[in-house]
Amino acid sequence: MKLKPFQEILKMSKEKLDAVMAPIRAHKVKTQAQLEMAKIDEKLVTAESEIQEMCTQKEINFDGLIRKLDEVAILERRKRQYAKIVEELFPA
Repeated sequence: MKLKPFQEILKMSKEKLDAVMAPIRAHKVKTQAQLEMAKIDEKLVTAESEIQEMCTQKEINFDGLIRKLDEVAILERRKRQYAKIVEELFPA
């Protein structure tokens, strides 16, 4: 990579600098969304494991089980929403 002379950089307009930085910013935003989706995946695996554990207890706490199932449903919906947003903002 060759650096631009400092005087050229100073002469660049804000719009031109923004245009140059746009692909980098887009990649950063997409990566942030993918990181959030990975965090949701981790929460889903943990919640599903907790559900399985709850079902193996002698006394099943149905209220707690329902709350955990609701949590999983919300996480799955949130992940789908992230995926839809990424797909619409960053078409292939």
